[in-house]
Amino acid sequence: MSLQCGIVGLPNVGKSTLFNALSNNKAEAANYPFCTIEPNVGIITVPDKRLTILEDLVHPQKVIPTVIEFVDIAGLVKGASKGEGLGNKFLANIREVDAVVHVIRCFDDPNVVHVAGGVDPVFDKEVIDTELQLKDLESVEKKIARLERVAKSGDAKAKKELQVLEVYKAHLEEGKSARSVPVEEEDKAAVADLFLLTAKPVIYVANVDEASIPNGNELVEKLREAVKDENAKVIVVCAALEAQIAEIEEEDERQMFLEEYGLSESGLDRLIQASYDLLNLITYFTAGEKEVRAWTIRRGWKAPQAAGVIHSDFERGFIRAEVIKIEDYQKYKTEVACREAGRVAVEGKEYVVEDADVMHFRFNV
Repeated sequence: MSLQCGIVGLPNVGKSTLFNALSNNKAEAANYPFCTIEPNVGIITVPDKRLTILEDLVHPQKVIPTVIEFVDIAGLVKGASKGEGLGNKFLANIREVDAVVHVIRCFDDPNVVHVAGGVDPVFDKEVIDTELQLKDLESVEKKIARLERVAKSGDAKAKKELQVLEVYKAHLEEGKSARSVPVEEEDKAAVADLFLLTAKPVIYVANVDEASIPNGNELVEKLREAVKDENAKVIVVCAALEAQIAEIEEEDERQMFLEEYGLSESGLDRLIQASYDLLNLITYFTAGEKEVRAWTIRRGWKAPQAAGVIHSDFERGFIRAEVIKIEDYQKYKTEVACREAGRVAVEGKEYVVEDADVMHFRFNV
């Protein structure tokens, strides 16, 4: 399945620098607003040490990791919901992504201008929140206007949807995002067709200077305090440093570089993992002589759904799944040995796939 995260933020907060570090696509990074006009898309391989484990055991012809798409979306300014700056283009781009990576400047540098004249992470966050909330409020109000006429005719479904929409409207008017609206899961169907911008899950990336990498700084703490009730992750990253790390090709050299800054893994690896956690995603594997491959699915999916990620025929004609736990693969070294030890489970349509399962599907169409 394809996963797409949109990188957003005010101009000059480090969005394009972060994107460049992720993708090495070299989107133009310049010290003026609206440097990024068209969204750049980078397809990023997801680092996974379990792939290396399987590669060493199976010795396939090729190894195919799963991927994530990161979209560098045009900078946003106050008034974007009314079309200011590149607002309309920005809002159209963000509507299409699965999750939002909100980059917020948490460093002082007189050589890098700030669109609002000063560094304040809470202000930056609220500018974007407000613009997205206003756009969502506009969408909700339009649907309310449409449904009111239908509800007056006695349509029970329209009346129920109106009640839900009024809750969303009041919540947005209070300056709160749609993702925190207190409604039951089934009631969210009333706004599903609106693709609300503030309903999308969000990760806040605090972009800091090198000195603040290990422990953050006062600006990061202000951001953490501002988002503590949002059930959102805050990842501390130095985008400029990550860009340097991305240029290092040798894994050993990269690890030495990280250790110099007291890091065990790059901020980008943490960002990718946070994206998976945020969207409740897991990875299963297929392993054979031709290829070892990682596949992304939603946590809780059953075996036929997981098979459908490979090909729709696998789901349509699903018979059974043969499952090996990766720790068993490591212990017994080969699939044949796993079978002889009774460590290959035969699962049916109700099997819920677990993270790191090594799977082989039987199907007939």
